[in-house]
Amino acid sequence: MSTTQSDRLRGLVEPLVAAKDLDLEEIEVSRAGRRGLLRIVVDSDEGVELDVCAKLSRAISEKLDESDAMGEGEYVLEVSSPGADRPLTEHRHYVRATGRLVKFQLAEDGELVARILAVDEDGLDLEVPGLKGRKPTARRVAFADIAKARVEIEFNRKDKKEEEA
Repeated sequence: MSTTQSDRLRGLVEPLVAAKDLDLEEIEVSRAGRRGLLRIVVDSDEGVELDVCAKLSRAISEKLDESDAMGEGEYVLEVSSPGADRPLTEHRHYVRATGRLVKFQLAEDGELVARILAVDEDGLDLEVPGLKGRKPTARRVAFADIAKARVEIEFNRKDKKEEEA
């Protein structure tokens, strides 16, 4: 996607996304056979419900129909929330992942799997699970030391709501 098209799409879509109190995470244009594919990824601190994606998709579709940002050809519009395997790249991603288990690729210390306990402007307070029955340990990691980070899917962890019940 050209920078000009990307900027135009962002200019059209961002106000609609912001009006729904969502963050625009990604805009991707690609080819799907003879059709174009416009994928828009949105998120919020509370997550994104399917109904919100559907309403936003209709609003974006109407706005795109009024413009020539996608050109003359056919395209498919897809509005969704980020997948569970989305990399954590922004400060807000880490805040939203508080309480979750995350796999970090550190710039100098290799890999680390830990639970995010708290996030501030400089970095993360983590709980590193203990191995073979040992107690978890606390660790501080600065954002500057993180090369990559991705939430680990946990199938056996109880939800906070379940724990409180």
